[in-house]
Amino acid sequence: MKALAARRHHPMALLVILLLALVATGGLYAAFQPRTAQAETYTADDIQQGEALFLANCATCHGRSGEGLQDADGNTLGPSLIGVGAAAVDFQVGTGRMPMENSGAQAWRKPPQMNEEQTRQLSAYVASLGPGPSLPDEQYLDPANGDATKGGEIFRINCAMCHNAAGAGGALTRGKFAPTLDGVEPKHVYEAMETGPQNMPVFNDDNLTAQDKNDVIAYLHALEENGSPGGLSLGSLGPVTEGLYAWTIILSLLTACAVWLGAKAK
Repeated sequence: MKALAARRHHPMALLVILLLALVATGGLYAAFQPRTAQAETYTADDIQQGEALFLANCATCHGRSGEGLQDADGNTLGPSLIGVGAAAVDFQVGTGRMPMENSGAQAWRKPPQMNEEQTRQLSAYVASLGPGPSLPDEQYLDPANGDATKGGEIFRINCAMCHNAAGAGGALTRGKFAPTLDGVEPKHVYEAMETGPQNMPVFNDDNLTAQDKNDVIAYLHALEENGSPGGLSLGSLGPVTEGLYAWTIILSLLTACAVWLGAKAK
């Protein structure tokens, strides 16, 4: 103890204390950070091939190093991709939203331009630019592993205000919209929750755990399996659509009756 006390005024003492504090902070963060349900391994060749794909298809808007670009007026041509992770790339490219055909309020889903291997390589390159959400573990993509009842509760609390309780989608502001979730692959549902594409908020593992996301996937799968038990769904868009159908049919019948009665009176 006397030896330590004698050295506490040493010029290097403050630096040693600072280094010890940093090591302790990093160790505690690594020990207590939430365990994510994602993991993938990429080779140097994957990253190299992905960089070639990036330069050919993405650099025009996102910059040669994924740093993002702006035009002369300061408008964003493409956001920075540093730190978005492999999951964001797999979602955007796997659903055909990227590369975009035309600029607009929102990217539309379309047939993907790249195959699975190219998407994987592109994901590898973007993941190498900075740490971010990686691809989900297969066990959390199987609807059989989730609780559809709990998933329905989570979906109605967090998602239904935009996507509709039946996942049919809906309109937002300024030409944007929440797309339908019918027929969307479980992997892309998980990745969308994890990365928050377009106008969607991010639901990382601090908000919704991997199992919670799996429960939501189970709920959406149950919706597709059960269909519309009550009959014609009318797009599952709620009372406005139902009222429109009702008024259209009723007014058409009333008009037809009026015409028939008028013709009969003559």
